[in-house]
Amino acid sequence: MIHEIDEALRRLLRAQALPAGAAEVVFDAPTREWAARRNAPTVDAYLYDIREEVARRERGAMALRDATGTVTRRRQPPRWFRLSYLLTAWTKRTEDEHRLLSAVLTGLLPHEALPAEYLEGPLADLRPAIPLTIGVPPAESRSIADVWSALGGELKPSLEVVVVAPMPVSPDYQVAPPVLEPTVAVVHDLADSREGGSRPSARKDMQ
Repeated sequence: MIHEIDEALRRLLRAQALPAGAAEVVFDAPTREWAARRNAPTVDAYLYDIREEVARRERGAMALRDATGTVTRRRQPPRWFRLSYLLTAWTKRTEDEHRLLSAVLTGLLPHEALPAEYLEGPLADLRPAIPLTIGVPPAESRSIADVWSALGGELKPSLEVVVVAPMPVSPDYQVAPPVLEPTVAVVHDLADSREGGSRPSARKDMQ
């Protein structure tokens, strides 16, 4: 699912933020060695943190119905995870980097969720929106300076882009077929059986 979020974010950036040919969109770790190899304008969305949104966790199982409304399968609810991207611009001139970051802000700020037209595969079938935020400070347990220190690079302007995405827990499992007709059971009276008689009575049970 993470790679599908990457592709949706790439399509959104290319369509809404970056004019054709303005910059390449990649998802690499912006290390010092990586930066030295860049020779073209680039917007890098580095996924540096993944953690579950525990407040969104649901219990129980979800019922899946066919066209007639009959429950045919069940599945556990997905777990939602917070994907944090460190978004940076890389060019030969600082002014051009600032222009790219400004274009990214302009293109992403109107969207509070990933637009449906940029989602493919299982993501396209999801009805709950996939939240998208930009420029929100990172979690208290992780600072941007710590990220740059771990990467061994020099601190530079960046944007925090966060997508909260669902991850499937397990495959679907089948349920027993529904009972469509009543079951008829024959009940004998024990007292009559002792006297040699038998007076069966019919009882209908719905299972």
